[in-house]
Amino acid sequence: QVQLVESGGGLVQAGGSLRLSCAASRSIVSFVAMGWYRQAPGNERELVATINIGGSTNYADSVKGRFTISRDGAKNTVFLQMNSLKPEDTAVYYCRGFGPPVSYWGQGTQVTVSS
Repeated sequence: QVQLVESGGGLVQAGGSLRLSCAASRSIVSFVAMGWYRQAPGNERELVATINIGGSTNYADSVKGRFTISRDGAKNTVFLQMNSLKPEDTAVYYCRGFGPPVSYWGQGTQVTVSS
């Protein structure tokens, strides 16, 4: 059973920063890709950022230039550095491992940005 455990969420003022971590129970380079998603109340879960096995990254337009996804293979951990946070970034943030054989999700960590 693969486990993904997120941490690092919390309450921050607008303009502040947070760094989220996702610790995996297996080597993160065994996944095709790793990603961060978020879901705000009443909204669908949306992609925030991904990093694939080759290290290429992809970001939602709404976070480009503010968020950075990275990984530490030795620690089997993926990070999401979030800068210049806005109230609209408030959501539960989920880590995803894109298999194989299936996708895996963490339990989520709450990020709340106050204005």
